[in-house]
Amino acid sequence: MNRRDFLTAGVGLMAGGLVSRAGRAAPARRKPNVIILFADDQGYADLRCQGQVDDIKTPNIDRMAAEGVRFTDGYITAPQCSPSRAGLITGRYQQRFGLGHIPDCPLPAAETTLADRMKSAGYMTGMVGKWHLEPNVLSMDWARKHLKKVERTPKGRLRIPFDRLLPYYPQNRGFTEFFKGEWNRYWCNYGLDGKDRKPTGEWIEDKRFRVDVQTDAAVAFINRNHDKPFFLYVAYYAPHTPLGATEEYLARFPGDMPERRRYALAMIAGIDHGAGRIMDALKQHGIEEDTLIFYASDNGAPLKITKPDNPIDTDPGGWDGSLNEPMVGEKGMLSEGGIRVPFVAKWKGTLPEGKVYRKPVISLDFAATAVAVAGLDMPPELDGTNLLPYLTGKKHGAPHDALFWRFWNQTAIRKGKWKYLHVGGKGRYLFDLSTADQEHKNLIDRHPRLARKLHEELLAWANQLQKPGIPDGELNRQEKAWYAHYFQLES
Repeated sequence: MNRRDFLTAGVGLMAGGLVSRAGRAAPARRKPNVIILFADDQGYADLRCQGQVDDIKTPNIDRMAAEGVRFTDGYITAPQCSPSRAGLITGRYQQRFGLGHIPDCPLPAAETTLADRMKSAGYMTGMVGKWHLEPNVLSMDWARKHLKKVERTPKGRLRIPFDRLLPYYPQNRGFTEFFKGEWNRYWCNYGLDGKDRKPTGEWIEDKRFRVDVQTDAAVAFINRNHDKPFFLYVAYYAPHTPLGATEEYLARFPGDMPERRRYALAMIAGIDHGAGRIMDALKQHGIEEDTLIFYASDNGAPLKITKPDNPIDTDPGGWDGSLNEPMVGEKGMLSEGGIRVPFVAKWKGTLPEGKVYRKPVISLDFAATAVAVAGLDMPPELDGTNLLPYLTGKKHGAPHDALFWRFWNQTAIRKGKWKYLHVGGKGRYLFDLSTADQEHKNLIDRHPRLARKLHEELLAWANQLQKPGIPDGELNRQEKAWYAHYFQLES
């Protein structure tokens, strides 16, 4: 029985073994590994296999797509990092538990993570890189409830004692092994040499290029755990600002271009090199056909409207050099440029090779698919869909009837080819995403009944969330600037 037939027969058989016609128990098949590779602020255009730009070099992720599935309409649950990561790691719309934007952190302790679920199925679980789901310097509501004394920096940001952060760190959210950190300083319980460190965690410093360090940690985890089923979440801190790369990566991109673009290309090349090293490690250990890999970005690129090419060591949070073409808008917006991202899956021997999948999918599907391959019953609270039957041709139609978003003063629904976007008290848009016009032509006056129906569906979803409803008030300063530029709203 090949792996695809085996999955069709039921992933639950992996735990108990198969019974031959002669009545003898056949050896139980290994439960598949699951790896999620997650970029940070990488725009839709920036994989070569997307066919949008010709300056990018991503041969390894392109190979992943050629040997697996590239999704043209892959979405994230928010156009900002923390809520997007909360949706990914729980498999639930993050607004259901009140994490709508960064100040709403931390991820509530009561929420079950994908790591929790995989651990319960007997998996070794590992987390590498950017976490961003603990309390942060903007988490004022949490601080007022949980800190005896709220202390602030001269700039008005929170001071949070480390012992109050630790309960929200990966080791307390289902991850057995961890190498958490954005750059230079990492909280870990194993080293890059593969040896154990303090079981409860310790800080180490490594001032090398952060993407290479995070790849080293991912490969070390695989080397430590290749002989057992594992779930590995690798959250690269790139190409997010502050920009930085090695001369070796930068030298791959000579010529006249904005310097921020050069750095983005170099940082993405670093991620791509890491993806190649991870795939090589799987092959080396003979587990390539036992491993499902997903690749996506946490949101679209921040363009700052005009893509200002400010000096690399200035403008934190500025344009990171990545591009969203041909999508409209950028990080922070519920236009396609903010939420439609690079999206790839590979499982050698199980997923078809070179498939281009054009129906809408979302990062919530990672958890649902992982739970299915782990042999667990599908929890009813998950909002995602197991994608495997759709990708292997066992199921037809679309994985989702509709997808939903709510961020700041924006809400949106995607249903088939149609997208309805509701922007504060001013903007109502209806787009046909199957056309070349994408979000350049508002069709709401042509299809008012359809717009009303989509609005009703969007409202019904929004009323299920914490702080129910559709925001209908004044846009904030950033939203005003974005929508004045991209959609010609009055600022």
